[in-house]
Amino acid sequence: MAVTIKDIARLSGVSIATVSKIINGKDSDIGKPTIERVKRIIEEQNYTPNIVARSMVTKKTKTIGLVIPDVRNPFFTDLVRGAEDVANERGYSLLFCNTDDDLKKEIKYINNLIEKQVDGIALAGAAVRDQSLEENIDIKVPIVSLDRNVYFKGVEGKIEVDNFTGAYDAVTHLIKSGHKRIMFLSGQLNIKLSKDRLEGYKRALADNNIEYYENLVVVGKYTSEFGYESMKNTTPDKAVTAIFCGNDLIAIGAMNALKEKNIRIPEDISIVGFDDIYISSLVTPALTTVRQPSYEIGYQAVEMLIDIMESKKEASQKREIKAELKVRESTCKRRSE
Repeated sequence: MAVTIKDIARLSGVSIATVSKIINGKDSDIGKPTIERVKRIIEEQNYTPNIVARSMVTKKTKTIGLVIPDVRNPFFTDLVRGAEDVANERGYSLLFCNTDDDLKKEIKYINNLIEKQVDGIALAGAAVRDQSLEENIDIKVPIVSLDRNVYFKGVEGKIEVDNFTGAYDAVTHLIKSGHKRIMFLSGQLNIKLSKDRLEGYKRALADNNIEYYENLVVVGKYTSEFGYESMKNTTPDKAVTAIFCGNDLIAIGAMNALKEKNIRIPEDISIVGFDDIYISSLVTPALTTVRQPSYEIGYQAVEMLIDIMESKKEASQKREIKAELKVRESTCKRRSE
């Protein structure tokens, strides 16, 4: 039979209320010898507190919901690991949901998490948003959003990446390497991060007196399939000597299609990605990319959420993370004609 809190109290020679205070960390009025004795007996008896019963007293379940759009994307896989690690360090459990980048599914999962009485939610929102719908949904637990704009009531914190500067640095690197006609394969432009990357692309061109051509911007999804199909169906004209991609998956898909056409990388065309997922350094040639510290993004988002939930003074409502260009083999200086 499982050991109960009553058994711990009896073996310790204290009241159930005293054991409960010690378990829940509300033991400032209890002597140190008593605390040590109760904790020793808890360990000896291998006692696990009843989370449901504890939550009825503390109104907290010590669980956090994490909602992401695409578990298949290695960027989000690393993000989940960072979120899980800090949750574990702070004594919380993590409930994970994958929305397939669908807002309706996202709302369904948020409601499910609230029914399970999570204390807060870290949310990387779906690409397509409905502001009028979201603003009428009042979520009763704190939310920290990750990189993508969301409009639910209850959003109390945000982790952002400097996508503008990341894109600016990537395109500037290509320009300094002698490239002037640069294609941009972008993910959905109804996401703020995509708009920021497009603006970084445009600004880099403008700052180097290079004309912006709208037909060089191809918009799709953040998938390798989009990158592959874009290059399979369209061979860049000879004037295009470089491609900046909205993420590494797009870049890797584009590289595969170009190789099938015997277009050499980087001799014929240079390619830059965005994210620095683990596979970007393993493909041939190794991909030049803009590194987003995905593990750190997940870690900091849940850390901020817990600080907000626990009313820590150092809790920040907004935090920006810098992106860093990683130059590898998929880019080179353009040879003069």
